[in-house]
Amino acid sequence: MDIKKLSQYLEDNKLPKFRLKQILKAVYQDSVSSFLEISTLAKDLREKIDKEFNILSFKPNEIQSDKKDGSQKVLLELKDGHAIETVLMPGSIDKHWTACISSQVGCPMGCSFCATGKIGFKRNLNYEEIIDQVLFWKQYLKKNKAEDTLSNIVFMGMGEPFMNWDEVSLAIKKLLDESLFNFSARHISVSTSGVADKIKKFAREFPQLNLAVSLVFPNDEERSKNMPVNKKYDLRELAQAINYYLQTTNRKIFFEYILFDGLNDREEDVTQIARFIANIEKKHLIHINLIRYNSTDTSFRPSSRERAEDFHKNLAKLKIASTIRKSVGGDINAACGQLAAKK
Repeated sequence: MDIKKLSQYLEDNKLPKFRLKQILKAVYQDSVSSFLEISTLAKDLREKIDKEFNILSFKPNEIQSDKKDGSQKVLLELKDGHAIETVLMPGSIDKHWTACISSQVGCPMGCSFCATGKIGFKRNLNYEEIIDQVLFWKQYLKKNKAEDTLSNIVFMGMGEPFMNWDEVSLAIKKLLDESLFNFSARHISVSTSGVADKIKKFAREFPQLNLAVSLVFPNDEERSKNMPVNKKYDLRELAQAINYYLQTTNRKIFFEYILFDGLNDREEDVTQIARFIANIEKKHLIHINLIRYNSTDTSFRPSSRERAEDFHKNLAKLKIASTIRKSVGGDINAACGQLAAKK
């Protein structure tokens, strides 16, 4: 919903300012799907606004559901014909959900193992298209699971959030705004492939949000080969940015480490991870999320469960905290790295 245009419309029609507050509350907190549902407005005003404005900036397609874990994915058709995907995932607490949202159409980073990267970069999303994904899932839960709550937001969908920072940062401010979504900063996470200069900016602007960094390969050769971001921000520069982040925020940082069979799941890779972490000062604030590769149309294969367990144990021997993360949404191509916005 375009708040500026709505505000101007109300002003042009000489309506009191509190009307805007009523509408914002109804849309962003009460999760109405239509202006016609806002009972605090007169019927004729509701009908006029409903004709002039749309609450969502895209057209949702049919929702796909993963029967194994309950996660859900929807394809959203944007006004210019492009499409994105967003995912609703079950949270760690019953009846609490997490929305995984996209920040770009496609992705410019070109990681060799990611389905979104195969699309290439089409365009950035504006802040309205970003927050409307959250709004869509709030509306969905209200209609279908009235007792459930959307508790967490993760910028881990399509795109590199730090390459669309102006719009993403504005979207985050809207999500935190008490008069709009009123999310807690501790319940919002942003993931990056390793854009070092923006990690520093993120630390200054949003010190209470969670940060996840896709490490994936613990040496520059393999990382540059499969993650082009490393050619600009190598592991040394990434470590420097992380040191700045930890000094500024004193918050835990999460490394996402995707496990590929025979490529980065060996004992020597554990040693290289330890070597990388040796360059980071506040090591007690580091946690590694181990994720067995979610297959896409590539030659990569996921590590076995046994190899993942061994990798986890070997990290523990070096006193490096890690967790083997359970991926969700695999049956509907909604897991990490699988979003491709196919109609």
